[in-house]
Amino acid sequence: MVQYTLVCQSVEKVLETLEPRSWRMLFMDPPDAIGLKYGQYNDKRSTDEYLAWLEYILNLATTVADIVWMSYNAKWTFNVGYIVCKLVAEKKLLTKPCVQILTFGQHNQHDLGNNHRPLIRLMHSDVELYPDAIRVPSWRQEHGDKRADPRGRVPGDTFDFPRVTGNSSQRRKWHPTQLHEGLVERCIKLSCGTEDAVIDAFSGTGTTLRVCRRLGLSSLSIELDKTYCERIAADNNLSQINDGEWVND
Repeated sequence: MVQYTLVCQSVEKVLETLEPRSWRMLFMDPPDAIGLKYGQYNDKRSTDEYLAWLEYILNLATTVADIVWMSYNAKWTFNVGYIVCKLVAEKKLLTKPCVQILTFGQHNQHDLGNNHRPLIRLMHSDVELYPDAIRVPSWRQEHGDKRADPRGRVPGDTFDFPRVTGNSSQRRKWHPTQLHEGLVERCIKLSCGTEDAVIDAFSGTGTTLRVCRRLGLSSLSIELDKTYCERIAADNNLSQINDGEWVND
């Protein structure tokens, strides 16, 4: 039976209770430490505090899951690179740096605006991926070239999914940030088979849960804010079984 569980708790406390490599995939889109107004989370941590916390979460995530995807603010590119290099050396992980192109990026009158969001994949070396699950039509197919592979092509490391803006049908306006479901879906389909399960470490609006429901995969959603949890639960028809946990019927 496909199981959806939503837990209102800090991500570190939940991950600390899970067995090593007991989950196929973990997706994380952590707060950026840029002062956004979340409900119950203080997004104004010092640089040192934030990076130490992020390193701890990544260490836990790569212990618990076979494959970890993390979307993060470009501000932290070099810091995250340093953290990842340490983890790779310690755990013999494989890495894949990717990038999400932001169709409507931040405009800057004085310098180049930020029009991308880094996305990195960390995985254990004995894990296989499912590239056939994410094939898209190739240029040759679209232009009638007989040399085209009828299966299409495996897309590259550039994720061309727009920001979820206020007029998007995906947008949940009760939360300050939100990733595109298409981006999350591609990560999950590349990483997971039909019987696998996914952890969403920072659920936010429940994007990963919605994608897992569409794909028929079990998931564990972790969210610190009680109000956000209640919104996610209502949005996905989850029933509350205790003060901080919801499941599907």
